[in-house]
This record gives sequence, C-alpha cells and structure tokens, in this order.
Amino acid sequence: MDGIVLLREDHKSVEKLFKAFEKADDRDFAEKRRIVDQVIEELTAHAIIEEEIFYPAAREAAPDTKDHVLESVEEHHAVVWMLSELADLDAEDERFDAKMTVLMENVRHHVEEEENDWFPEVRKAMGRNRLREIGDRLEEAKSTATREPLDVPSASE
Repeated sequence: MDGIVLLREDHKSVEKLFKAFEKADDRDFAEKRRIVDQVIEELTAHAIIEEEIFYPAAREAAPDTKDHVLESVEEHHAVVWMLSELADLDAEDERFDAKMTVLMENVRHHVEEEENDWFPEVRKAMGRNRLREIGDRLEEAKSTATREPLDVPSASE
C-alpha cells in the first residue's frame, strides 16, 4: 500500500472515532471511555510510524518539507501528552470532555496541514514505487508499534 494512502486511512479512522465521541450521550461514560481508549491506541501507533519511518523518508526525499516535519513532531508532542492524560483521567471527570475536545482540535489541525500542505509535495518527490515501499514498512511497523503515548519519541523531545 502507498504510504500516504495508509496515513490518510489512519486519519479517516480517527476522525470516525472523533465523530462517535461527539455523538455519544453526555452521560454514557463507558462509551466515551471505550472511544477514547481506541483513539489513544490508534493515534499512538500512528505517531510512532510517522516519526520513525515516514517523516525521515519525507525529509530525505523532499528537503523543503523540513519545517513541516519539525512542526508535525511538535504537534505530536502536544498530542501524545494529552493522550497520556486522557488515559489516566476518569471519564466522569469534568475535564474529560474538554481535554478530548482540545485533542480533537489539535489532531484535526495537524491532519489538515499534513494532507493539504505537504503530502502532495512528498508524493511528488517520492514517486509511486518509493511510496509503496514506505507503505509496506509503515504497515509492518504499525502492527508492533507501542500503544503507550509517552513511548512515542516526540513525547520526550
């Protein structure tokens, strides 16, 4: 699979979870917890494979994307810390929905920048064969990636 297609599919999957959270009944704490736990797992694995495989490859293939990559890593830093806080926060805590809302805003912004501002540039620089190779590596790494937000490299940067 094409690496950018794989990352976009991850984005769509997380967006579906965000919409499910937004539609969940305010008092259905078990459902909200279930959704947030899935968001934590998916976003953590996604951040790992982007930081360890995709971003270095993108930066090498399209050196002009350096600033986009650096900004994305900083956005990941904020997101993984929010994920770790959500993991430890009771769904009935008054801050739970607010923290999830801020997370969704940050991730939506991040996705929009990646997909609109620099994925096209990376696609052009890498070409089809390289993107398929990267996609295979991303897919393999995703299956074994950590699900612990603070184990993502950007968490400690």
